[in-house]
Amino acid sequence: MAKILFVLTGASYWTLKDGTRHPTGYWAEEFAAPYRALTEAGHTVEVATPGGVVPHVDVMSLRPSMAGGEQGALDEESVLRSAEELRRPLVLAEVRLSDYDAVYYPGGHGPMQDLWDDADSGRLLSAALESGKPLAVVCHAPAAMLATRRDGVSPFQGYRVTAYTNDEEDAVGLAARARWLLEDELKNLGVRFERGENWKPYTVVDRNLYTGQNPASAAPLARELLKVLA
Repeated sequence: MAKILFVLTGASYWTLKDGTRHPTGYWAEEFAAPYRALTEAGHTVEVATPGGVVPHVDVMSLRPSMAGGEQGALDEESVLRSAEELRRPLVLAEVRLSDYDAVYYPGGHGPMQDLWDDADSGRLLSAALESGKPLAVVCHAPAAMLATRRDGVSPFQGYRVTAYTNDEEDAVGLAARARWLLEDELKNLGVRFERGENWKPYTVVDRNLYTGQNPASAAPLARELLKVLA
């Protein structure tokens, strides 16, 4: 069976352009749905964060209104409680890609705070892309791709990519308050940005890169991973 590295944000807030701190972290569904699918299939998951800090769940993501109802919220909480990997994360700078069969980055606004310019994450992403191993990134986590630039050029340039859109950011009232918008910066990176409807599952596969637009895309993204890990 495969061993998959989950790279999570270590941030508990996102600094907006007026300097205020918006509470955040990783989005529960984007961890829970793939974790459950992969582990139930017999695969092993390990978690890494910048500095090895215990990751913070965005508490808003556990509200029933955000988790598909009361039962959805309870199910996600159950996964988070049972996932011991969340309580003993590895130090991102110390992980070796050679130890894993695939890499997955869940989102939440946290990556907009720390992973977007994390050099260790940038090196891992570049190496994973070059390796041919499955690399899956969802929602706000493609912000981490911004840290892969060397001399202004990213290895993700020219790849088809989806991520949380400007329209979705605007719909939750944060677009006007953000220092920068993910869709804009990915386009500036040179990726071929694609999108589906707001909040609807939408995934893109380009070679060994698997991306999902929003939280609802995390489970479909996991299913795509399972196809190539089987």
